[in-house]
Amino acid sequence: MDKSEQAIATFNQGYNCSQSVLSAFSLEYGLDHLMAFKIGSAFGGGMGRQGATCGAVTGAFMVMGLKYGMTFAEDRKSIEKTYELVNEFTAKFKERHGSVICRDLLGCDISNRENLLQARKQGLFQNLCPAYVKTAVEILEEIL
Repeated sequence: MDKSEQAIATFNQGYNCSQSVLSAFSLEYGLDHLMAFKIGSAFGGGMGRQGATCGAVTGAFMVMGLKYGMTFAEDRKSIEKTYELVNEFTAKFKERHGSVICRDLLGCDISNRENLLQARKQGLFQNLCPAYVKTAVEILEEIL
């Protein structure tokens, strides 16, 4: 099973987009799955179900941080590399899907409880989010 299949399988088990993307790469970069699930849990639904930045995108950003992130304040080279990749990733994701904002991608503002229930009823998460998870993993594999 490749990383995109693994991430989609994780999503289909009930984890959010962020957890699914982060966990697909976590072991490779020294983070166990349980910790990846805990860290990524706050970022689903566009950061705590606010409809902001897509969880698949934030999960990808965390993977970039695991690989290239700075560990010492004076390590400007690492932070610049990470920011460069974040911008490249964002441009590629927008090119494929038009936005990195959850509410735009879903066509629904899930920060509103009524809209969230409607999105669930319509199957928006099951129908749309796996494609965003897949794209995030594919772009990561391309740029890392």
